[in-house]
Amino acid sequence: MGNKNYYCEYCGHKFPDVRQLTSGTCSKHPAGSNKGRHKLYEGSEKSEYTCKYCGKRFPSIMVMVGCTCVNHPDGSNKGNHSPAL
Repeated sequence: MGNKNYYCEYCGHKFPDVRQLTSGTCSKHPAGSNKGRHKLYEGSEKSEYTCKYCGKRFPSIMVMVGCTCVNHPDGSNKGNHSPAL
């Protein structure tokens, strides 16, 4: 049985279990750096991820959330890409 990885939807960091993911604060939390906990990405692990706002594809969640999105709901380039499930 292979090991399953769990990813934070906000920062893309990988964790070996959900408990570790949800126990730490996230540097890319929407409320501000380290002002909230990591959020579990509930989609499956993939070879590439698609932004739910603009459709652009990325090789990892971490790469995706490091870039601003022109179609972000808060305004053009006022928020980062977000992974679609």
